[in-house]
Amino acid sequence: MIDGMNKPVMLICSILFCLHSLYALDIELTHKEAGSDFRLESSRSLAYGGDVSVFGEIELNGCLGFRGGIAPGWLDGEFDIRAFSSVRYAPLVNIPLNINLLYNYNGLPGTSYNSHAHSLLPFISYNSSMAGISLGLDMRFTRYFGEAAIYESILSFSGYVNFIKNDKLLLGIHAANFNEFDIKNMGAYYIGLNYAFFITDMWSIATELNFFQSGSVGLSSIFYGFAYQGGVRFTW
Repeated sequence: MIDGMNKPVMLICSILFCLHSLYALDIELTHKEAGSDFRLESSRSLAYGGDVSVFGEIELNGCLGFRGGIAPGWLDGEFDIRAFSSVRYAPLVNIPLNINLLYNYNGLPGTSYNSHAHSLLPFISYNSSMAGISLGLDMRFTRYFGEAAIYESILSFSGYVNFIKNDKLLLGIHAANFNEFDIKNMGAYYIGLNYAFFITDMWSIATELNFFQSGSVGLSSIFYGFAYQGGVRFTW
């Protein structure tokens, strides 16, 4: 019984030690966020898909941020899972320029495809309250049917413009070929409308409606579709 009690006691002591170390180093938690989304999509290439995601972020001293999340779901009747972890650094005071490193996993484990894609994406982003842009180079290793991994390097981009941004409402448009949970090819991108309603200073509801293209030659192929994503955010 005593041995069984030692583990939680040691864990609590370790957490307290880490918090004391942060305080001693004058490191302040300047932002904390947790959220969850539900996503549905339908396209000409795949009948349907969707997932439920959970994610979170902590920011230290207003310049160093860590994010992570996981999204189990289904893709054309097969189980799939997506996950990410990232680090963000803002080197300039009062200028929203960030240096980012994102790791992303997309897979269909235990299915007939047995595919696994691992991506490492360094990118630079400029994110103001009304507009922003991100640009980087994705380094992706994809493995199908247990065969050797295939390497690809892909230009990754995203951008947004907000028409309304205040304490109660955010309304804007965006276009990209990557997000934290999904890094696509150059010809596979999405354009959409994003909306957020701030219920309180801590709670908000966010929604995205996207038209996406999963082909390789602009809008000339037939592999297009639509996706809905919505969920809640809690910041403190």
